[in-house]
Formats: sequence, structure tokens, C-alpha cells
Amino acid sequence: MDWMHVLLAIASTKSGWVLSRIVALSVCLLTLPGCGFGPRALVQTRLPYNEAVKRTSEEQFLLNIVRLRYTDTPSSLAISSIADQQELSTGLQALPFLVSGDGGGFRTNLLPQAELTRASRPTLSYTPLDDEEFTRRLFTPISLQGVLYLSKTTWPISTVLRLYLENLNWVSNAETASGPTPKIAPEYAQFLTGMYALQELQDAQLVQLHLDEKEETVAGPFTTPPNPAELALKAVDMKLEMRNTDDGYVLIRKFEQPLLAVDQAVASHPAWEVFCNAFHIDPSLRSIELTNEELTPYEYESSGKPLECLDIETRSLLQVLFFVSHGIDVPEEHIRSGKAPVTCTADGLPFDWQQVLCGIFHVRSIQSKKRPANAYVAVHYDGYWYYINERDRESKSTFALLLEVSRLELQPTESRAPLLTLPIGR
Repeated sequence: MDWMHVLLAIASTKSGWVLSRIVALSVCLLTLPGCGFGPRALVQTRLPYNEAVKRTSEEQFLLNIVRLRYTDTPSSLAISSIADQQELSTGLQALPFLVSGDGGGFRTNLLPQAELTRASRPTLSYTPLDDEEFTRRLFTPISLQGVLYLSKTTWPISTVLRLYLENLNWVSNAETASGPTPKIAPEYAQFLTGMYALQELQDAQLVQLHLDEKEETVAGPFTTPPNPAELALKAVDMKLEMRNTDDGYVLIRKFEQPLLAVDQAVASHPAWEVFCNAFHIDPSLRSIELTNEELTPYEYESSGKPLECLDIETRSLLQVLFFVSHGIDVPEEHIRSGKAPVTCTADGLPFDWQQVLCGIFHVRSIQSKKRPANAYVAVHYDGYWYYINERDRESKSTFALLLEVSRLELQPTESRAPLLTLPIGR
């Protein structure tokens, strides 16, 4: 006879009615296995883990920005894997015990017991990112194509260029802010004026960044080779094209040239003149090439002629993070104590960094025991909470852009085994 029949037999006896509710409860517990497992376990765990990873990734990223403002060393720890082991065990037993009978003496009875135990044992694997590859990527400036790619996303072109350009045609974009906090206020006003004008032109759909396919001759012309087919295959391996011209065979390299296309109607827009004056551009141009560090410093001043290109110097991710770290409201206590470096104007007054970062990034600080209620993301550092206000759409947008770019820039090319694994719940 199995245990279910034993329990039912006990419940049918005169003394068993006392145990009828226990039997019913036992039967219910025995039918529970599997109710929180399988698909339902996925429903119960996937989104909570997703939210936890998202929140901690954002907090770690903001913490590194805060660290840079204090000239502290940034550090990152990636979550390599999450393994959640779900266990459910059940048990049923009948314990004998003695009770007094109606006519005296004792008789044996059985007390049923049902047991249900559920356990969740997640295992988290962490991978430190502070290795040689991570550092190299952190210090590598973004490419010209990378800037063009970001500028063609939904983020405003002025935001992307203000973040990722050191200078444009040697017009400084607060270059000294691309590292630890400078003592003297940076140069930024002319660059900012030009960026506001460029954004106005883009909003009016009068300018557009795009890639134009071009080609250049890298070798030739030369006489007919003894084996043209073999040479053509070798050219393909070198990402070149062999072409037969009137002067002989030449090797051609095709490439994509970033351009700023300008609408003819731009001449009547006042922002076009502001943009051209800010970056020394010939206002008659309707197609302007973007180049990367090809313009000789002070070339405009020495020649006195308007420029025909937009020559840029880009920032690395580390330089961008240093740059936005100056958008943090540092507590007066930390300024007075010397924990946080201070930038001053020529008059010796504290410089307001929101003049540089206005409209793209602002991190507030508050001394509180609890996390700010209106925080989109917040971290606690050295006695203060540093947070982005949930209503600050510009700062939230910039923070999201930087976080996503950091994932692209710093993602290792090869998978690495985790160096730290923590089993939780044992």
C-alpha cells in the first residue's frame, strides 16, 4: 500500500478525522512540484536578472565617471555569465505516536508529515576588464568613420561632435578638459558657437553627412604584365582593382570619403555664415570633405585663405569620460578640502563647467542616507550621492550614448574565461 492510501485510511478512522485537514494539506503539497519551474521559473527570474544587470552596469559606468572627476582610477567588472540552479524537493512520512484509548491504556496512531523545499542557487561569473587590451581600447581615439556613424544616429550631430571632437579645423573644443581637471578655464566658445549653428542647419535639413565613394591610383601605369589574370587575383587579395587604361595597366583603390553635403538654399540661412566664420570655411562650398588630422596647425592664420575641408581630431573613450566628468556638481566640502581639483577663470574665480557641457551632461550631488528619489541612475561615493535627474532628458540621452559606445569600443574580440565565480545561496 502506498503512502496516499495510508493517509486516506487514517483519515477514515474515528481518530483520523482530526488529521483530515493535515491530509488535505499534504495532498495539496504533493501536487505542487513543477508549479514554479520550467516556463514559470523563466518568467520569475529572467526580467529580475535583466533589471539587476542593467542597473548595476549603469551604476558602474557612472561611478567611473565620478572617479575620473576626482582623478581616481576607473575600474570595470563584467558579468560573464549567470547560472541559476532551481531545486525542488518533496517528502512525505507518517510518524507513529501513542495516544490514550477510551478504555484506558494506549494505542498507536500515525501523524502524517509533508515537506516541500525550494532552493535557488545562482552562480555569478565576473571578468575584470582592466587588462592590456581594455586599456589600449580605452586610449584609442575614435575613427573618422566612427564619428560619422554616430552622427547619423538619432543623437543630435552637435552632441556627438561636442563629445568626440578635440578640435575642428584647429578650433578648440575645451581640449584641456580631455584629461584631469585643468587649473585654467579651457577655450570653447568659438567651437560651441559653430556647433549650435551646425545643429540649426541640420534641423533645417540644409546639411547632411554622408559617405561618397571615391577611388585613387596607387600604382601604374605600367605595360601589359605577362600574366594579367594572376595579377588581377593578387590585386583583389590586396583589396585593389587592376584596370586597363589608354596609358597602360593601373592599380586602383576604392574608398569611402566622408562629406558634409550642403543644400543650395543654405546661402540664405544666417546660421551658415556663423558656421563658416567659426571654422574658417569657404561659404561658397556645397560639398566639404571631412579629414582626420591632415590640416597643418595654424594653416588658416598663415595663408589667410578660407579652408575647404573639415579637419577633425577625435577623442578616445577615456578622454570623452574625462570631458563629461566635468559636468558633475562637486560638493563645496570636497572643493574646500582639496579632494576635488578646481578650474578657475583668468580672474581667479571658480569656472562653471556647465558653460561647456550645457545641454549634454549634468550630474548632481547630494548628501543623503538614501538614494535620491528622483534619480535615473545614482551612485554613492565619498559620503555623497551622485545622480542624473530622471527628468534631465539631455543627460540621460548622453549617458545612454556613452554607455552603448563603451560596449562597442571595449568589448573584447575574444571570449575570456571568468576569473571570479561566486556561488550564492549555499
